[in-house]
Amino acid sequence: MSSAATTVAQSAQQSAPEPAPGAFLEHGAFLENSAVAESPTAAAAQSAAAHSAVARPAADYSGYKLVPARHPWRWVGTVLVALGVVAVAWSLATNPRWEWGVVAQWFTAQSVVNGLVETLELTAISGALGFVLGFILALMRLSASPLLLSVSWTFSWIFRSTPLLVQMLLWYNLGYLYEKISLGIPFTDIRFFEVQTTTLISQFAAAVLGLTLNQAAYSAEIIRGGILSVDQGQLEAAAALGIPAWRRSTRIVLPQAMRAILPTAFNEIIGLVKGTSIVYVLAYSELFYTVQVIYNRTQQVLPLLLVASLWYVAITSVLSVFQYYIERHYSKGAVRNLPLTPLQKARKFFATHAPVNTDRAKEVR
Repeated sequence: MSSAATTVAQSAQQSAPEPAPGAFLEHGAFLENSAVAESPTAAAAQSAAAHSAVARPAADYSGYKLVPARHPWRWVGTVLVALGVVAVAWSLATNPRWEWGVVAQWFTAQSVVNGLVETLELTAISGALGFVLGFILALMRLSASPLLLSVSWTFSWIFRSTPLLVQMLLWYNLGYLYEKISLGIPFTDIRFFEVQTTTLISQFAAAVLGLTLNQAAYSAEIIRGGILSVDQGQLEAAAALGIPAWRRSTRIVLPQAMRAILPTAFNEIIGLVKGTSIVYVLAYSELFYTVQVIYNRTQQVLPLLLVASLWYVAITSVLSVFQYYIERHYSKGAVRNLPLTPLQKARKFFATHAPVNTDRAKEVR
């Protein structure tokens, strides 16, 4: 009985038609799950159908049309902004009340240039002293000593809570509180140095003192935040390797902290450049005070204010260029490839869009 059933099954397998390639592709799942697919004949048919499917020619997409992505609202915004820029430029060029001739006359005048030099001098001295003192205050704030921490916090609290104008007037009138400033041994009559306060605290000294202390209060917080942004695990790893504390601070912490310090620090310097204009209350001949004296005499207020504004824009633009390259230098450890400088971008653009010399290309071929 069993031998007869086996003979009938074999004859049925031999007489069963092989599946066509199309039928295999449409019913492949059924054939794979059936008992017939397990036989050698079914496997051979499946392999032949797969080869025929691979051998078929690929679909031709040459008739399809490539349509670029459309951004209509981007174009609408671009047109609106362009119209606004053109309107502002047209107003600046055609409104005679700007008096561009007067601006050109006073822009490089000797008195204005002298005021510009005084502004740059105040910025350089106050910025340098302010960041040095701010660095010391930041280290005090991070110290384990309660006294150093309290003094640093109180300093920042006081000078960040009072307006710079009030600080300027306070330092300029310090002689009202203390007639003389002396240096000697405390609580004794021994004096090594003594001078009248009004002689020592001149207009320039009061301006530098006010700007420096105000800048130090903000710089201390900027530097402290940058130091705290460095992962504490790096300090622990450096200490485990036996690196001295000074080298850990100067070679590991500060280079990484500079990436967080620099953007805000340069913003503070740019703010300091503009903040020097407040020194006019001391009648010190910096840029803004000089411009004020001139337009009070000539009554050409707007053109001379524009002269001062253009000089401030020029100074801050130069500082922004320095900021870009210094930040790029300190980003070496944070990015794999440094961003291209504007000059490198221009070279790449012209190299990519340069016209091809066909004659030279033919010779190379």
